[in-house]
Amino acid sequence: MTELVLIITNYPDKESATALAEGLIKQHLAACVNISGACHSVYRWQEKITSAEEFPVLIKTRRQHYDQVEQLIKIMHPYELPEIIMVPIVGGLTDYLQWINDETMLSEKH
Repeated sequence: MTELVLIITNYPDKESATALAEGLIKQHLAACVNISGACHSVYRWQEKITSAEEFPVLIKTRRQHYDQVEQLIKIMHPYELPEIIMVPIVGGLTDYLQWINDETMLSEKH
């Protein structure tokens, strides 16, 4: 099975997070995208401590799709510097991991 990863990002609203999720699924660049409820983020940006309401987005895909996923996030994201973090999936339910692999393999056929 190909190396699987979880890509984490945050969007400022549910609508833009959903648009990203639908784009990734349509292109078979992700098997599943979870959009969590709003959270409160606190961070330093341009020398100021600030906060914002954000919607965490969890993207399950294959490592080889990272560059395409990153590009789509950067294109569709309103932030100057969006959070994009890739975490390797080192284990899990075998059938679920196979499903991620199978769903994202279809992108190669389109």
